[in-house]
Amino acid sequence: MVDVDELVAAARVVRLPMRVRFRGITAREAVVFEGPAGWGEFGPFPEYDDAEAAHWLRAGIEAAYQGFPVPLRDAVPVNATVPAVGPSRVPEVLARFPGCRVAKVKVAETGQTLAQDVARVAAVRAAMPGAAIRVDANGGWTVDQAERALTRLLDGGPLDYAEQPCATVEELAEVRRRLGGACDIAADESIRRADDPMRVAQLGAADVAVVKVAPLGGVRAVLDVAAALKAAAGVRVTVSSALDTAVGLSAGIVAAACVPDGNAAGLGTGGFFTADLGEHPLVDGALRVRTVAPTEAQLAAVEVTGERRQWWLDRLRRCHVLAG
Repeated sequence: MVDVDELVAAARVVRLPMRVRFRGITAREAVVFEGPAGWGEFGPFPEYDDAEAAHWLRAGIEAAYQGFPVPLRDAVPVNATVPAVGPSRVPEVLARFPGCRVAKVKVAETGQTLAQDVARVAAVRAAMPGAAIRVDANGGWTVDQAERALTRLLDGGPLDYAEQPCATVEELAEVRRRLGGACDIAADESIRRADDPMRVAQLGAADVAVVKVAPLGGVRAVLDVAAALKAAAGVRVTVSSALDTAVGLSAGIVAAACVPDGNAAGLGTGGFFTADLGEHPLVDGALRVRTVAPTEAQLAAVEVTGERRQWWLDRLRRCHVLAG
C-alpha cells in the first residue's frame, strides 16, 4: 500500500459545479492525486462510511500506482442520463448526449410523483424515438410501489431495464417475480454497497448488474465481479459512473472496454459539470478509451482550500488505514 503521507502530499481537493441537481447535490467534491501510473481519484459520497469509502481509495490507488488492464476495444457506447427534471427540460439534457440510442431516466425522486415520472419518461421517448429506455429509482420504491410504477411506465412502451427499484436484494427478487419477465431488473446499490455482491445472483434478484469502479475498489475488482455474476447466473453487466470527475471517468471507460459482453455504459456524466479536470468527448454516442492528466490551470480553477480541504484529507487518512 502506498504511504499515506505520499498521498496527502500529492492530493488536490476539487469541487466541480453542476448544471443540474443530481443525487441531491449541485457540486461534486473529490480528491485527485498523481502517481507513477497516472492520476487517481478518491470521491466517496458524504453518506458513505469509512469502510465503504476505503474501496474508493483502493480504486484511486490502482489508477495512480498500478495502472489498468489492456482493454478489449477502443471505445464504448454510453447511455444518455436524464435527472429528475421536468419534461420541458428533457430536450436540453439530451442535447448533451449526441448519438446515444439508450437513455437512463431518473425516477422515484423524493418529493415527486409517479405522474411526474411518467411524464419525464414520455418526454424522453418523444425526443429519442426508438431509443432503449432505462429507469433508475435508486431504491426509492416499496415492492408494491415498484410493481405499480413499472406497470404504468410499461404502458408507454418497453423498458430496457429498471435499475434498483427497491432497496434490498430480497425486494428486487420479489419485484422481478411479480413482473414475470415484463421488464428486466438491474441491481446497482445492491452490488456496490453489498458485503457479498453475489447475493443478487443467488436469490435470482437481477438480470443486470450495474457496476462502478470506485465503490468496488478498482477496474480489476469490477472485472472479477462481472465474470463471477456471468458465470453464476448469466447476469449481464453495465459499467456506470459514480458521478466521477474526468479522472475517475477514465477508469470507468477502461472497465467498460474490458468487459466482454458489456451494455451501453452509464458513463456519459461529464456533461453535468460546468468545469472538469479534462475531457472525454462523446462522439456518435460513444467514449474513446483514454486517460486524462489535469493541467495546473484546470486544478486551480476548481480547487478547494481551508476547512473543506482538511475534511477530505482527514477522511483520506482514515480510509487509508482500512484500505490496507
